[in-house]
Amino acid sequence: MEIKVLAERGARLPEYKTDGSAGADVSAFLPSGPVTLNPGERSLVPTGLKVEIPSGYEIQVRPRSGLAFKNGVTVLNTPGTIDSDYRGEIRVLLINHSDVPFVINDGDRIAQLVVAETIQARFTAASEDLSASGRGEGGFGSTGV
Repeated sequence: MEIKVLAERGARLPEYKTDGSAGADVSAFLPSGPVTLNPGERSLVPTGLKVEIPSGYEIQVRPRSGLAFKNGVTVLNTPGTIDSDYRGEIRVLLINHSDVPFVINDGDRIAQLVVAETIQARFTAASEDLSASGRGEGGFGSTGV
């Protein structure tokens, strides 16, 4: 599959780091200088990229595991969704869950992008109860540890 990308001058295209990678790393585009995320702070970090996603697909924005583990910095609305009809700049909503400031520099890998198929459902109002299931209304840990 091909995704058309319009990149600002100096912005980096998403890149798969291994042949088996599901997510392509996306980088911060900060030509005017670094951004500091203080503890508990969140910021929309620009990438300098706009994409044209084929109909029937989305791009999911997911955290980079190393960034989360080593620095406590993650994507706040994970996974974020980029719809096929969106043509604006991809910006990544990062949050610093650590207790120390975190500096994001131009070109730092800040998230990963996963391309996925989508299906639009037809939601219809039920005129009677839903069918029974073994689980029923159990949720939030109801199936055990």
